Amino acid sequence: MTISSNALSGALAAQGALNSVSQNIANAQTKGYTRQGVLLVAMTADPNTKSAGNGVQISSLLRFSDSYKSQQMWRAASELGAHVESQRYLTQMETVMSDKKSSISYGLDNFFSALNAAAVDPTSTPLRQAVITSAESMSQQFNSIYNVTANQIISLRQQQTTILPSINQATADIAQLNQLIVQTGSGGGNTSALIDKRDQLIDGVASQVAIEVLDNPNGSVTVSLKSGQPLVAANLASKLSYETRDGVSTLVSNFAGTRFTLDDTQVGGQLGGLADYRKNTLEPLQLSITDMAQQLAEKVNTQLAQGFKKGGAGGSDLFKFNPTSATGLLQVTTGFVTDDLAFSGDGTPGDSGNLQKLVEIKGQAITVHSLGTVQLGDADTQLVGKLGIDSQQNQSQLRTATTIRQQSEDDWKSTSAVNTDEEGINLIEFNQMYQANMKVISVANTLFDSTLQMFG
Repeated sequence: MTISSNALSGALAAQGALNSVSQNIANAQTKGYTRQGVLLVAMTADPNTKSAGNGVQISSLLRFSDSYKSQQMWRAASELGAHVESQRYLTQMETVMSDKKSSISYGLDNFFSALNAAAVDPTSTPLRQAVITSAESMSQQFNSIYNVTANQIISLRQQQTTILPSINQATADIAQLNQLIVQTGSGGGNTSALIDKRDQLIDGVASQVAIEVLDNPNGSVTVSLKSGQPLVAANLASKLSYETRDGVSTLVSNFAGTRFTLDDTQVGGQLGGLADYRKNTLEPLQLSITDMAQQLAEKVNTQLAQGFKKGGAGGSDLFKFNPTSATGLLQVTTGFVTDDLAFSGDGTPGDSGNLQKLVEIKGQAITVHSLGTVQLGDADTQLVGKLGIDSQQNQSQLRTATTIRQQSEDDWKSTSAVNTDEEGINLIEFNQMYQANMKVISVANTLFDSTLQMFG
């Protein structure tokens, strides 16, 4: 009977809808889950019959997603990743360099203050010893801060190297899911859970490097770096690695037998943010500290060589500069004693002519890599100021990126996330639909029984 078949189709459709509702409610708190639904369509009547129709059927399973919103969320993840990782390095470096008791400026001020104090009595052994002591302290402050930069470079390299296996594993999994989605979809299966898993992997990769994602008609996606190099195409995935030649590490990508050389400062995400900080902030800062230490040592040693010690001999080098040592960049010459300080300008005991010229070095110009020509006494202050500006800019960009990421997640949720209130209403409506159709079947059975009794 048409009545029974119509009602049965309605009951089955309601069951299918209730199944999608129950799946949504069960996964209401599942991260990355995209809500599902069913598309109900009326079945038309058979040709040449005077029938209202043949009931209802589930035309297709729906996955409530918006590709544009997903793309926005992934782009926001890349921008956030680029700033969040580098900020902790910036904060550490800024804190160390601006500390009042351990900064290079503090050491320089104490050293030149000790030289000024020695002018009261250039022959005083305690005052001369204070100069050597302050020189040793200043050297340690140079070395400590330089060592922080060296340790940060090591840490950055290690973190970058650690990120690569994660990216490689994720892209391999995305390629595998591409294949499963195409196979499942071609057989008429529900691919929603597989797509959710793939999107989660894409989101993770997006936080590590900036990517572009292209949806293909067969259900697979193509993932590439923003500079165009492929990461995933169909069931193929690239492999990222660092290659070191002549002490220089280069990021490379191997995809289907093709090798691409990449600029890691331009790949975006966490990997790009770390590389950008290393190349454009940390390495110039490290070189600037080296410039300061070298030129300070040269100026002081050169000036001491032009003076005379207590016994009338020419001055000796106070400082030893060693650019190959992370912990001994600047040191007081081993065995240097108070009598080696050549304060006299004419060889006369008690003369302070050369001492005055040593004091004047603080105001002399030096050339610093990231600053240009500046006074020695101002160089560290300007370096700290520049570092502070870089940190403030990154913090501002980080706040903006955090807000954009949150907004993009909210936009995604407005389309794809489960709303339990809405699902509760659907649950009631489809349950009523099921019960109504079962009632129709009951009525149809009663009519059928009554008809049989008429002929009994």
